[in-house]
Amino acid sequence: MVIESFVFANTPKVVFGAGTFGKLDDIISQYGEKVLIVTGGSSLRATGQYEELCDRLRKRSMQVFDVAVKGEPSPALIDEAVERHRHKQIDAVLAIGGGSVLDAGKAISAMLLQDDSVMAYLEGVGKGKKHTGTKVPFIAVPTTSGTGSEATKNAVLSQIGEKGFKKSLRHDRFVPDIAVLDPMLTISCPPDVTAASGLDAFTQLLGAYVSVQASPMTDAVALSGLHYIKECLIPVCTTEADNVNARAGMAYASLMSGIALANAGLGIVHGLASPVGGYFDIPHGVVCGTLVGEAVKMNIGLLRQEGVGENPYLKKYAKVGAMVAGTDENDVERCCEQLIAAVEEWIKVLKIPRLGKYGISKHDLDKIAEAAGNKNNPVQLEKEQIMQLLLNRL
Repeated sequence: MVIESFVFANTPKVVFGAGTFGKLDDIISQYGEKVLIVTGGSSLRATGQYEELCDRLRKRSMQVFDVAVKGEPSPALIDEAVERHRHKQIDAVLAIGGGSVLDAGKAISAMLLQDDSVMAYLEGVGKGKKHTGTKVPFIAVPTTSGTGSEATKNAVLSQIGEKGFKKSLRHDRFVPDIAVLDPMLTISCPPDVTAASGLDAFTQLLGAYVSVQASPMTDAVALSGLHYIKECLIPVCTTEADNVNARAGMAYASLMSGIALANAGLGIVHGLASPVGGYFDIPHGVVCGTLVGEAVKMNIGLLRQEGVGENPYLKKYAKVGAMVAGTDENDVERCCEQLIAAVEEWIKVLKIPRLGKYGISKHDLDKIAEAAGNKNNPVQLEKEQIMQLLLNRL
């Protein structure tokens, strides 16, 4: 078997396991005396863990500054946070939260040593300015299991509205220096957020696995994560929300999804997530969770038209279908149907909302489809097919 040439990106140093949150003061103190902590609105503070961490840091004679992020980060939020802290000689940025918080922390660490707005560097909407990659050391601590931002080089920023966008600030050096994954932090995550985040991780793992840029390395990473999605997704969202082992499985799957997407790219669901999330105030995980079933069904249907025989992407879908159903993967047709049925069942059991709940109507589909991209989808969808995919989840 011939292995095609590929490149595998840097990954952060990973500190994984229950209780690793308690090591943060040791980790941060190696960088210096001033730390900027980026958190979400209130959940971490409500647990008392934020103040406990700050107390431990102050006992080490460290100065602590903070930024709170509500919702998905905007360029304005990044600029404001950077302006407040640019001259404080921050030694490290620590982000503790969901994907939005990690993206915000990543962007802040990248911009603290720059003199202009983050807008100048955003892909597709900025001035096309190239970032040097110089940043303040960055530690990522996810409290949800979904985006994999703790392992990627891009920070997604949003501006929501009629002319809205979701675009990336990206550089190879923006990969976090250290990712600390403590599954205990995810136990308090609400069921709906856990579900949407988990389906985001699944979408990323599957999208990377069937990507036209996949390699044997990304396949191994993606399949490893998909195994834990199959075992842990439904339990952590229903009867075993406080099961640390199941939470650890989802944290691991999310990490693998970030590594896989960083190296193989993603498919049509994430090609739609950018315009949908830019035009409408809808959580990224919900976009992925509500569209992934229809995307899988449409991709498989179109690939079948090319012939079932030796189609490598159908075989990959079948392999995942066999994993999910616990059956023999040799029957490609049957296993593909099992995958479609399993994903549809997950979406139903997890009560993932439809797009219409967020104000999206038939009149918006043309605009969304026009701005969408196939990315590394295994089959190129036409605009009409993309509109149909969206229509099926209104």
